[in-house]
Amino acid sequence: MFAEIITIGDEILIGQIVDTNSVFIAKELNKIGVEVCQITSISDDRQHIINALDEARKRADIIILTGGLGPTKDDITKHTICSYFNDTLVENKEVLTHIEMLFKKYISTPISPLNRAQALVPSKAVILKNEFGTAPGMWIEEDHKVFISIPGVPYEMKGLMNSAILPKLQQRFDRPFIEHKTIMTYGLGESAIAERIEDWENNLPSYIKLAYLPNLGRVRLRLTGRGKDLTVVQNGIDAEIEKLKLLISDIMVGFDEDDPIELIIGNLLKSKNATLAVAESCTGGRIAENITSHAGASAFFKGGAVTYATQSKTDILGVDPTIIENYSVTSHEVAQAMAAACKQKFKSDYAIATTGNAGPLKGDGDVAVGTVFIAIATPEKVFSEKFVFSNNREKTIGKAVAKAFEMLLKELGSEKIESN
Repeated sequence: MFAEIITIGDEILIGQIVDTNSVFIAKELNKIGVEVCQITSISDDRQHIINALDEARKRADIIILTGGLGPTKDDITKHTICSYFNDTLVENKEVLTHIEMLFKKYISTPISPLNRAQALVPSKAVILKNEFGTAPGMWIEEDHKVFISIPGVPYEMKGLMNSAILPKLQQRFDRPFIEHKTIMTYGLGESAIAERIEDWENNLPSYIKLAYLPNLGRVRLRLTGRGKDLTVVQNGIDAEIEKLKLLISDIMVGFDEDDPIELIIGNLLKSKNATLAVAESCTGGRIAENITSHAGASAFFKGGAVTYATQSKTDILGVDPTIIENYSVTSHEVAQAMAAACKQKFKSDYAIATTGNAGPLKGDGDVAVGTVFIAIATPEKVFSEKFVFSNNREKTIGKAVAKAFEMLLKELGSEKIESN
């Protein structure tokens, strides 16, 4: 069972907006056993839409279009669909009533003829009610193919997918089961991991595939199983994971791509009734940003200081200026002094500190671009490590953030997290 997603809009092609709709749709389709074979972005052009539909129906059973359903002249999807299926537009009374209700209840400007025209829909289409907007979704079947057109506004698209499209697809098609399980690892690159687990990977059952998903400082290993019997697929994946855990226990930090390392750390700190603070120089607040992006961080996170300039390390944290003078601002000694001072200042149980040179200029220190010192303060000790990450600024910062979390996680004693 294959699907293709077609996103329509010049704003995507010129980079004005990022296509997040395809990510959501693909993920939700995969959950119900529908595999996305291609994602295509095209402009608001009649012939481009027709060409995309012609090509998509050769590859896919389900074609989902997003975008181009607004009330203005540049939104041509609905008219192009009518032309493609040799159809005409007819007024749908239920859609019109819904549009009038939305304007009466939520919109201060008067309803216009353009707004009312959104109740005009292809006569061959099954209408999918859009609870959050004026443009309905449309479902058309031809030659055993399903064509679905939905608005490009993300919250409207998500509402239609969840309330109408996914349930209807589940009723309409007999689908295989697709099961994913993702393991998170920190500390080794994908090539080093691949060498370590090569024999295991070569002996995977034919219905289970492995994918490497590298990012800065981490690699996710995703096992995907497909089959008609869900129990067989799940049991097969679980059995292979038990074998894999024996090979990567030292770098494995958890399961599920939706649980980033900072969330795992937060849960561990809360379980220990412990707190954390951060003092950042070269990472510029990125560690604190990652931590506070998750709800509930206030239960363990005391706060942070971005002491970017050398003087601020002394003025804000209270680092002894002679340490900086004797060892350089980018050193083990300064990193450890920052972590200890941060822990004391915020009255936390643990602290992270970073100092280094992310580039592209040399800055106040005398170390090479890409050099970072990361320190961890615990209730018992303070220690640090030196890394040379990259000559690219963004890559260095990203790797430093990931490594800081990895160091703290290992110190918390959670290298081996058992599967649920």
